[in-house]
Amino acid sequence: MTEAELLRTLGNRIKSLRTRKGLTQHYVAMKCGFAKGRMSRIEAGRVNPTIRTLHKISRVLEIPLAEFFR
Repeated sequence: MTEAELLRTLGNRIKSLRTRKGLTQHYVAMKCGFAKGRMSRIEAGRVNPTIRTLHKISRVLEIPLAEFFR
């Protein structure tokens, strides 16, 4: 798997988990303390989020960080 494929897969997983919870990108981004555009880029696989960023998102989604990688 290439880095680009990995980022797209991760982004899709985050989006899927977020939408299952019925949360908007705007809400998750606001709770994480960053702009909606950043959340959009993460879900689109256009950026490589830090572990700190992933941890913030996992806390808002109320899921273990490891869930992003299943």
